[in-house]
Amino acid sequence: MSENILRLPAEKEFEAELNAIKESDSGKKPEGWQMSPSSVLTYLMGGKLKSGFEITPKYIGNKRLMEIAIATLTTDRALLLYGLPGTAKSWVSEHITAAITGDSGLLVQGTAGTSEEAVRYGWNYALLLSEGPSERALVETPVMRAMKHGKIVRVEELTRIGSDVQDSLITILSEKMLPVPELNTQVQATRGFNVIATANNRDKGVNDLSSALKRRFNTVILPVPATIEEEVEIVRQRVTGFLKTSEFTPDKSFTEEIKRVVTIFRELRNGVTIDGKTKLKSPGGTLSTAEAISVMNSGLALSQHFGDGKLQADDLASGIIGTIVKDPVQDKVVFQEYMDTVMKSRDGWKDVYRSCRDLI
Repeated sequence: MSENILRLPAEKEFEAELNAIKESDSGKKPEGWQMSPSSVLTYLMGGKLKSGFEITPKYIGNKRLMEIAIATLTTDRALLLYGLPGTAKSWVSEHITAAITGDSGLLVQGTAGTSEEAVRYGWNYALLLSEGPSERALVETPVMRAMKHGKIVRVEELTRIGSDVQDSLITILSEKMLPVPELNTQVQATRGFNVIATANNRDKGVNDLSSALKRRFNTVILPVPATIEEEVEIVRQRVTGFLKTSEFTPDKSFTEEIKRVVTIFRELRNGVTIDGKTKLKSPGGTLSTAEAISVMNSGLALSQHFGDGKLQADDLASGIIGTIVKDPVQDKVVFQEYMDTVMKSRDGWKDVYRSCRDLI
């Protein structure tokens, strides 16, 4: 059955790794955790176990940031993963939760339409009308279930949620209980319960967190990859995972294409070429690592279904342009200038220059 699932949760996709770590784990486990904090770090950062089992890295970057994030969850403080779009906040959130509790499915997806009932609790209105407020009519949210069973609940895109709904978390985080006044009762959080939220401040429609709510989170800022080598490796790993699930068999040159896409995005994002010699204008978008992964996946799909299976510049050009040129006027001028001043004269880039020029 799981073979037909489009995207497996982390605890299923990496079940063999998690089981191997648990078997070799001799560290002290906090109450409600299935492995010790040091083993959670091994799962995130990768490495070889004493048994020889190889753990693939889930996060490529500053190890200290992951240590701080894990240590936060051993306390009664909630964790806020903060950063620009595409810096692996949701990815890290899912994998930390999978390692600690074995269940990353307790999730509240933040949107402009997320209501207080999605955070606290709701009602089965048919039962509510027929028999009044009762436990049978109460609809539990992921937050309530996590509190009852000592799990971690994930709140994605916290800053997309309205400020009044955000603040419904304050009592939960400070008092570790959820009042249900309609039933004259309350739900007490059991040991192991915590919250991991993700947030960014770059999207339109972002709602700032109140000072009261910020104080109840320990914030870890996830930066963009520090070096081009780190970013290329992140994209390569994620694209390799896509290739396995899609059963594509590309030639080995796709790693070189990853480097070109990442180079274009980094240069435009930073406003300067890799060698530091040429200053550039930056487009309005973030040009994140996640978008580089999307461009590569799209290009590989084009090459497999409408090409000879070999990834070409033509397969990537439309994705590159679509990601960079969000504003058809300003961003287009910025990218055309980049093409003429950088891509046109760079050795080995004539093919991608021509492909982009023909489409823009």
